[in-house]
Amino acid sequence: MSANKNKTSGGFPFIISALAIAICIGIGWFIYLKVLGSPSNFEGGDPDKGHPHNMLGTMYKGGVIVPFLIGFFLTVWVFAVERFITITKAAGKGRADKFVAKIKELVAAHDFDGALAECDKQQGSLANVVREGLVKYKFVKDEPNMDKEAKVHAIQKALEEATALELPMMTKNMVVISTMASIGTLTGLIGPVGGMICAFAAFANAGAPDTAALATGISEALVNTLIGILTSAFAIIFYNLFSNRVDQITYAMDEAGFTIIEEFQTSGK
Repeated sequence: MSANKNKTSGGFPFIISALAIAICIGIGWFIYLKVLGSPSNFEGGDPDKGHPHNMLGTMYKGGVIVPFLIGFFLTVWVFAVERFITITKAAGKGRADKFVAKIKELVAAHDFDGALAECDKQQGSLANVVREGLVKYKFVKDEPNMDKEAKVHAIQKALEEATALELPMMTKNMVVISTMASIGTLTGLIGPVGGMICAFAAFANAGAPDTAALATGISEALVNTLIGILTSAFAIIFYNLFSNRVDQITYAMDEAGFTIIEEFQTSGK
């Protein structure tokens, strides 16, 4: 008899994740063309030749990199919401430290049915791992064909397998957020660098620098940097928050697993 391997579901599949990124970039283009490029944001109502008279118009003048940056910014928020929902579900109901303390108390009293009932109440990744360890404990403790060392190894293996099932779900799509943290700033730098190269080249050819035109060109180019920095800042914040939460859940899994194994080594047969 073996324990059923349960896994907390959640998270975008790969195809859905790729589609979500594409949709965010598509929305970025819509915002760029219809919102930022609205004629009302420019003098004379001409987005191509008119001078912008508000921030939205200035952002439009940032060029074709702007819609991609907006898409990256939206991607960070979409996956942040997805990770928040998934990790909250993985954390289960109630505080992890109280759950672990209750499991310790019940295991010490050899109340395994009560401990399993607590797992049913908790309903998270932590509970799934603890359940696998408890079920294996109950199965091997009276097994006559196994020595104590083999029984401990069996319990450890059950805990490790259950943890291996849960961790990928909790860390899934974190790479998208971390990638956006990197490419957000890098993509944002393309605009000002390219814009300044073109501006200084034009001034060199003209021979007479126009400081007003230079200032306007730089301000429009720096829009890319602004959006890129915001994208990276939020991505880094979300990534660190979610990584810390996953680490807390993983630590609770290890602590609960150690409790089960230690109890068996102390009183198991």
